[in-house]
Amino acid sequence: MILISLLLGLIQPVKALNLEDCANKSEVDKARCLTDLTLELEAKIKEARGQQKTLAGTIAYLDNNINLTRASIEKTEHELKILEEEIATLAVKISRLDTDLDAISKLLVSRIGASYKRSLFKPIYMVFATGGLSDFFERNKYLQSVQQNDRVVLLELQNSKDLHEEQKKAKEAKQTEAETLRQKLAAQKTALDRQKSSKQELLDLTKNNEAKYQSLIAAARAEYAAIQNIIAGKGVETKVRHVDEGKEIASIMKWSEWKSGLYSGSCNSSGAHIHFMATINGVTQNPFNYLNNNIDHANCSGPGECSAADPFNPGGNWPWPINPKVRFSQGYGATWAVQNTWVSQIYNFHNGIDINSESSSSVKAVKNGDLYQGSYLGGCNLTYVRLDHDDSDVDTYYLHVNYY
Repeated sequence: MILISLLLGLIQPVKALNLEDCANKSEVDKARCLTDLTLELEAKIKEARGQQKTLAGTIAYLDNNINLTRASIEKTEHELKILEEEIATLAVKISRLDTDLDAISKLLVSRIGASYKRSLFKPIYMVFATGGLSDFFERNKYLQSVQQNDRVVLLELQNSKDLHEEQKKAKEAKQTEAETLRQKLAAQKTALDRQKSSKQELLDLTKNNEAKYQSLIAAARAEYAAIQNIIAGKGVETKVRHVDEGKEIASIMKWSEWKSGLYSGSCNSSGAHIHFMATINGVTQNPFNYLNNNIDHANCSGPGECSAADPFNPGGNWPWPINPKVRFSQGYGATWAVQNTWVSQIYNFHNGIDINSESSSSVKAVKNGDLYQGSYLGGCNLTYVRLDHDDSDVDTYYLHVNYY
């Protein structure tokens, strides 16, 4: 029993790392500690991704993301500090080399001048000008020694020049690396601010109440299911008419009306907007491949009142389906919201773009085509219009609208 107790005493649970554990370590140990911490947090996040069933679990997941970003910032700052110290050391070495080069160059110029003057004297003249033949040989031996020394000085000069160039190149490379790290650090700090804001938004939205959180998740899940079923052709549609590009085909459902209960049961969990999609044979496409870039807009795809997170990069020639100023709230694909918020529980790929107009509720056709009014009634009711384009296999969908 004593042996078992001793063995159990030796088996201690592995303590999770935190930033404080790494703070007071030596330079080498701190770098290793921060690397271990980021790997540990990445493993936790990977394990918990998509498994946030409760509000507490989701907050813990967001906290791990925040802690990972903090650790990454600390690691980048540590790397930058070491790099800046290396740059400062190189600057001192280069300064010393500059001084050495200057001194060697002056010495060499002086010696070359003296050697040139000596070379002007004929050997026979030097014999008579000196104290005799033995003195001449002694002087000549001295001159040869001086010339040999000049060659050594010249070699030192060349070596110093080579080392000087190497040190300058090393310094320039490290300065470039340091600038890259500074940019990385700025991006990490921006990401941290967004993550904190996203967590606070969730707490504000749910009032830190589990029931409200579950209601939010249920509404978002029902909305996503409705969108998927519409893409699959399961919506109930009625052909209305043929419309031309730029003609009004619907209006954006007002958020105030939805909140007041006018559209009770409607699939809309994120405020007044249209979810705009483009498909070819039932496969969603990136709408930015078709929409033109000539539009006044505000990129509000990040957390907070209006911060940019997803790229706004239209590259086509379609006119926009709403009037400017366009408020862009989520992009296409693996968006910032997918990667950093609770919506990752619902979907991992955003199949359209979310936009709203700051000036008008009007929704317009982006091309000529046949207009269909549709709806899908499942866990919630989602109204939409679809435009079957005349000139291609493309269909466009305009979700969360009132019929015109």
